[in-house]
Amino acid sequence: MANSPHRPAHHRIACLSRVAPGAILVLLLAGLLPAQEPPVHYYHQGVMPPGAIGSQQLQRGGPLPGYLQPVEIKAPLGAELSLAEGGQFEKPQPAPVRVGMLIAPVYRLRVTGIPRHPGEEVFPTIEIVDRLYTPHGQEQRFCIPVELTQDDLELALAGKLVTRVIYVEDPEKALPVRTDAAAGQNWFEVAPGRDPLAIADQLGRPVAILRLGGRVPLDPEQPDADFLGGCPPYQKYPPRMKVLRPPPKKPDAPEAPNGPTPAEKPAL
Repeated sequence: MANSPHRPAHHRIACLSRVAPGAILVLLLAGLLPAQEPPVHYYHQGVMPPGAIGSQQLQRGGPLPGYLQPVEIKAPLGAELSLAEGGQFEKPQPAPVRVGMLIAPVYRLRVTGIPRHPGEEVFPTIEIVDRLYTPHGQEQRFCIPVELTQDDLELALAGKLVTRVIYVEDPEKALPVRTDAAAGQNWFEVAPGRDPLAIADQLGRPVAILRLGGRVPLDPEQPDADFLGGCPPYQKYPPRMKVLRPPPKKPDAPEAPNGPTPAEKPAL
């Protein structure tokens, strides 16, 4: 998905601040190494074709091949998401959707039911370029959040290219402020001509790349295999359960004094 001079590009950086303790521990240990230069996770540009960055990341070694990284895909209220499976898009389901994705393959999505745009569709791609190192057994608790905002979707519908790089923030540079998950994912826009992957790499460790506004299939009901990226496998997870707390218990009413209450007194 190379940028074209006729298609304005929007490069955005999204911060994943709610990370697992295991991921924080790994970054802290890396900071203790006696290296003088700042850590660099990627030696290539973020404008490379989808799939190229993740494939080169696998060549660096480590526990990456075959690992299904939990991802939570979010979208505006009312929007529905479909992942490619078996050569076609599966049945749409309301967002958010939680799945496990491999590192390096390109996953194609279909977004329908976009608010204020009935009948219009967007076909973004997600590329996982690194994983989270969570405590064993808590992988699904700490998903990589990939958020499709209303602004991103409308830019894509207007023919613009949007690239969103999600990164794990560096604990030595992060502000000690609690983030509000209900307010959405924190992000900022990169100035024209700047590489979003390089900037995200300076702030932390990039883990995923979301791209919108690229190709559109001739027939969404029967897309070709190349458009779907070969339908890489993924693992479906149940939606996150919300714990409903019981309403606060009302204090017991004071016992009535001896004798009839005012409502029980006979009329004179």
